Amino acid sequence: MKFIKIFTLLIFSVLITACDAQRGGQDAGVMNVKLQPPSGKAIAAFAEGCFWCSEHIFEAVVGVDSAVSGYAGGHTKNPTYERVNTETTGHAETVLVYYNPKVISYEELTKVFFTSHDPTTKDRQGPDHGNSYRSILFYLTPEEKAIAEKSLAEFSKSGLYKNPIVSEIQKLDAFYRAEGYHQDFIEHNPNQSYVRGVSIPRYELFKRTYKGKLK
Repeated sequence: MKFIKIFTLLIFSVLITACDAQRGGQDAGVMNVKLQPPSGKAIAAFAEGCFWCSEHIFEAVVGVDSAVSGYAGGHTKNPTYERVNTETTGHAETVLVYYNPKVISYEELTKVFFTSHDPTTKDRQGPDHGNSYRSILFYLTPEEKAIAEKSLAEFSKSGLYKNPIVSEIQKLDAFYRAEGYHQDFIEHNPNQSYVRGVSIPRYELFKRTYKGKLK
């Protein structure tokens, strides 16, 4: 069975409230993160639906030090979750990945990206819909842009997906760290309904699909 069919069955096998409806309250923590990694490290950003899921997935990959949930790709400054959720800021839920380039490459991270969500559904990922859930490969350099384009072309021809890939390729101009309650959400809320019904099944599917090294 194709990846997209398996993904769809897992997502819709339960009746569950979408990711955004499960979030509540506000807290401090939204900030513009400098796009400058620590010495000897590198950064990359990916948007692929709910960042609770994406953060958990990327942090499971060997060579990734951490992933931060946030917002990128929009046209407004200092977005909050509430503003992003209006679907008017242009931002997508995004994870900023800190990694060791001696252990894992940007190219390999694009493979994580394409095997950890459904890149064929425009402005939608599972039960979550709106442009804040769209699929984006971000790049920082011309070299990364070329790698992203190559990876997209290869996965488009791979036969892994029944429908055409609609992922965007976009330069990362700014990344805003999301509110504190979004960070490491699955770790802190393992029994939350969305986590159990959507995030964990998506993570388990990724582990079966991805061919790289996991922690």
